[in-house]
Amino acid sequence: MKKMLFMLLCLMLFASAVSAEECSLYIHKVENLPEDFIMGMDVSSVLALEKGGVKFYDHKGQEKDLFAILAENGINYIRVRVWNDPFDSQGRGYGGGNCTIDTAVEIGKRATAHGMKLLVDFHYSDFWADPGKQMTPKAWEGMRIGPKSEALYEYTRSCLQMLKDAGVDVGMVQLGNETNGKLSGEKIWMNIYKLMNAGSKATREVFPDALIAVHFANPENADSYLTYASKLDYYSLDYDVFGTSYYPYWHGSLDNLKNVLTAIQTTYGKKVMVLETSYAYTLEDGDFHGNTIGEGSAIEKPYPFTVQGQANEVTDVIRAVHEIGGIGVFYWEGAWIPAGGATWEENALMWEENGSGWAASSAGEYDPDDAGKYYGGSACDNQAMFSFDGHALESLKVFRLVRQGNEVPVTADAIDDTTLMIDLNGEVILPDTVNAVMNDNSRQAVPVEWEPYDAAAMKAGGVKTYTIRGVADGMPAVCQVAMVEYNYLQNWSFEDADNGEWVSDNLGGCEQLYIEDKKTDSLTGTKHYHFYSAASNTAKFTLEQEVKNLPAGKYRYELSIMGGDGGQVEIYSYIKVNGAVVATQPTTITSYNVWHTPVIEGIHVTEGDTVTVGIYVHCSGSGNGAWGKIDDVKLNSMK
Repeated sequence: MKKMLFMLLCLMLFASAVSAEECSLYIHKVENLPEDFIMGMDVSSVLALEKGGVKFYDHKGQEKDLFAILAENGINYIRVRVWNDPFDSQGRGYGGGNCTIDTAVEIGKRATAHGMKLLVDFHYSDFWADPGKQMTPKAWEGMRIGPKSEALYEYTRSCLQMLKDAGVDVGMVQLGNETNGKLSGEKIWMNIYKLMNAGSKATREVFPDALIAVHFANPENADSYLTYASKLDYYSLDYDVFGTSYYPYWHGSLDNLKNVLTAIQTTYGKKVMVLETSYAYTLEDGDFHGNTIGEGSAIEKPYPFTVQGQANEVTDVIRAVHEIGGIGVFYWEGAWIPAGGATWEENALMWEENGSGWAASSAGEYDPDDAGKYYGGSACDNQAMFSFDGHALESLKVFRLVRQGNEVPVTADAIDDTTLMIDLNGEVILPDTVNAVMNDNSRQAVPVEWEPYDAAAMKAGGVKTYTIRGVADGMPAVCQVAMVEYNYLQNWSFEDADNGEWVSDNLGGCEQLYIEDKKTDSLTGTKHYHFYSAASNTAKFTLEQEVKNLPAGKYRYELSIMGGDGGQVEIYSYIKVNGAVVATQPTTITSYNVWHTPVIEGIHVTEGDTVTVGIYVHCSGSGNGAWGKIDDVKLNSMK
């Protein structure tokens, strides 16, 4: 009896030790997560990497098959992209894994052998398809929609039959990749539907039990998502899952994501899920090819760029999808690490020979404006769940541990960046404390020691941004100090709560006029004033702010605007004194992130005058819906 109790105690201690050693990260439990909730990962580049000698190692440092490592860590679904013909006229691969149906069969067999289902992601293109690129495959170039639909049907059916013959457990088929109003060269919804319908028909015939998914990007634009769903419903497309990409750098808040997917789920009775997400665990680059997320990237940063931050992002996305009854989450290219080599030249050889970079130089034949200029290595090796040398990161365990949680002592993981705007006439004072981001993603104030800085020089240097570095709780801290002229406007960068300072007059029935929170579309900060309208000549409005009790003197007024699809436009900033327009300055919109800044100088103001600053916008539209962003509106005194 004593021996049995001793053995039981040993087993309990062993289990406790294993649990304690299970993961050093804080993993929040997601309550009541279904057993069949999809914990997926896209590993489309793996064969190209392995061809160059890349190896993968489990958490004990033992070399092991990638699919075995993923299965051990809770991954139950593998996603693989399929391109029609990713080769140039000389037979050289375009890169990005050279992902043909043969690649999908090989990956699918290995996934199935380790108990995982396969999601087949048909791009219906010879290379990358996304919201900015939906190019027709070479073999379908010039086809009218009828023959193209038939070709897509035959292609899809043939590919799926190959997977079935190979014994691959196909659980889901995706009809296009990030098809935001475009697919395989088609831009009219009727034609997009015909292509998707052909793919759906082929899928039902070969894998009648597989889920059929559609995939879109940019959920932060809720109206667009509702349009996509309504179009598919109008044409009665046979599909099961409405899927989205969600990258927190660009795609808004998780609350917005839940609201958008809930609306589609409720209105149209479709399953919903996140088909792509990822997060950087470091800003370092492992293959001498720049990364999408790197130093100075204009992005949202809701989590630190740490292994813990990566795990917290995945946990929160899983929780958000589960809370609305979604069916799963796929992490995108979680094993796309460097191709190998100590120099750019050694890595480049692998990219060119094996297709293990995002694009090889040969891709320029098909995509001269992008891949033909910027070909190279992995742009997301710092977002993988394996280190640059192939060892599994602790964050990979999140897919398993999120079901039970893993609470460890709460400690600081990183320091939040600090941003200050200081008037040139004010006093330069940096904060005594900064926020430490804890491993449970909470925040705690901690003391900070800043490196010496010259406040007088900063004030004398005019309008400029300075980076001051320091140390807090033993970790690096950064403060971005923007020295600005005194601005007599309230909420001039739209960052504060909307208290009615800005008044818009919707003159044409513009669909969207509001302050938007999206850092990548802002000139400074995270917010700006947004407009969009699809119908011709409806993007017509004014935006104004009235200012009283200005000191007498001379003033300068400016704002910044960017946008696109304007067609014929009449846009100008203006300034009124006591209700009368005293000056205007024309401007325009052209394309994304091209900001125009009209300036009006020398405005004379006497004591008691009421000054109104504003902008008038009228866009005819060019067929895609005129849109734009207004930011950083300034009214400064002139010496």
